[in-house]
Amino acid sequence: MSNYESEAKLENRMIEQLRKQGYSYIEINDVKELEKNFRRQVNLHNKVELNGRDLSNKEFEKLMIKISGKSIFQSAKELRQKHDIIRDDGTVAYIELFNTKEWCKNIFQVTHQTTVEGKYVNRYDVTILINGLPLIQIELKRRGIDMKEAFDQIKRYKNHSYNGLYRFIQLFVISNGVDTKYFANGDQELNYGFTFYWTDVNNDRITNLEQFCTFFLDRCHVAKMIARYMIINETEKMLMVMRPYQVYAVENIV
Repeated sequence: MSNYESEAKLENRMIEQLRKQGYSYIEINDVKELEKNFRRQVNLHNKVELNGRDLSNKEFEKLMIKISGKSIFQSAKELRQKHDIIRDDGTVAYIELFNTKEWCKNIFQVTHQTTVEGKYVNRYDVTILINGLPLIQIELKRRGIDMKEAFDQIKRYKNHSYNGLYRFIQLFVISNGVDTKYFANGDQELNYGFTFYWTDVNNDRITNLEQFCTFFLDRCHVAKMIARYMIINETEKMLMVMRPYQVYAVENIV
């Protein structure tokens, strides 16, 4: 394999692999399309609760008002709660954004190159959507480029354009194909010291992007990471994600 694999190639290979792992690919060009897709997935995910009647425009607007415009920390709490919406006929529906108990039962999609306008126009590399919400954002650099560059790019995006539904991002992944790390989102300044390599049970690092996709971005695994292995730190009002050895220690106890 060439050492000069372009970012675009790396991106396409990653998407191909995630599709093989059961993610549905969806083309999302901008924020409008992101919202439309979110609405479709919310209806799908809450089909039983909604008695097969999709949310009306007014009902969906109520939901959006409830969950929008919050801090990253608050959005993380909203993600894990149910939201009561009074329906047009006066009945109440409890809308779930993310199934934290049976995490495999969420809806998994992947998209790339979504253009978002904030202070500047940004195009995001790869986004993993769960029930239509962008929960994992992946920034890729070509081989030979320091991963710190991908990290700095995420910091820039965070300052410029991670608004609206992007406030729900829980995890970031950075990779140059050879090295891959993950870290939690937050309202605070992101710190490169809190980026982690994933490892297997024997503490061997899984750094290569392909392997990382197989192990860490396995649908059930990544949803479980969000459901069970992220800490909502009330004292410091911050989101934290466990390191591999902590995850394995908890798994052992469980």
